[in-house]
Amino acid sequence: MTTHDIPLFPLSAVLFPDGLLSLRIFEPRYLDLVRDCSRNSSGFGVCLILAGREAGEPATPAAVGTLAHIEDFYTLPDGLLGIRARGSRRFRATATRVRDNGLVHGTVDWLPDEPATSLPPEHGLLAVILERLLEQVGGEHAQAGRHRLDDASWVGFRLAELLPVSADERQHWLQLTDPLQRLDSLLRCMPRFQAD
Repeated sequence: MTTHDIPLFPLSAVLFPDGLLSLRIFEPRYLDLVRDCSRNSSGFGVCLILAGREAGEPATPAAVGTLAHIEDFYTLPDGLLGIRARGSRRFRATATRVRDNGLVHGTVDWLPDEPATSLPPEHGLLAVILERLLEQVGGEHAQAGRHRLDDASWVGFRLAELLPVSADERQHWLQLTDPLQRLDSLLRCMPRFQAD
């Protein structure tokens, strides 16, 4: 396995492959990160914060995260830089270090891409729930073709993004490398969301 060094952006959110993330950039270390990623056409790692906060002192990130690539820049109403990034590959950080500017870097191994797996009939309810959620929230994923609703990984990642659950649960689902195991876990949590 080849290791890679990437800048990490610890957040109180979890980014999934093909997920979208909008960020407000104001700290110098993250302005540097955006500049370097743009200049080198490279990405940065998004990791859930295990200890600390998004702003101020460097936070302790989870070991498993998702590589994000910047798709768009814009100026926010308050004059700050906004970016839109998309998740791609997942990784496991084997070591982290804080650079002089406060930016956390990680030595990472890429997790293997999940095998293309059709949604099994016993998980069909999850595709129906996802389709209804996407109709309500709209956005790019709502425009995805119906064939995506038969992709076990895609259904699992999108539900994990949309369900009202804790960041720790999202992190658990991100870390699973078997799409069917993720769907089983999602299915087990569905009774929590049923109306009484």
